[in-house]
Amino acid sequence: MPSYPFLLVDAFTQTALGGNPCAVVLDADDLTDQQMQRLAQEFNQSETAFVRSSRVAAFGVRYFTPSEEIPLAGHPTIATITALLHTGG
Repeated sequence: MPSYPFLLVDAFTQTALGGNPCAVVLDADDLTDQQMQRLAQEFNQSETAFVRSSRVAAFGVRYFTPSEEIPLAGHPTIATITALLHTGG
């Protein structure tokens, strides 16, 4: 599997290793559903966000727990925006 840029972001805090941790995988367009699920299991965070391109917005995001995809979640959304701001994405 190719490598993908990712960040581990602590949402709702300014303290490292505090708050709600979330893995954010950038440039995830070519990952399959199964690969995203496997990566979410590997990261073993409560949620993992996968940033993808979108035809209707600046970007899209899919959210996975270690066991399933979920439609939306608060702290992964905050973590994704933080990651994008941090990386200039």
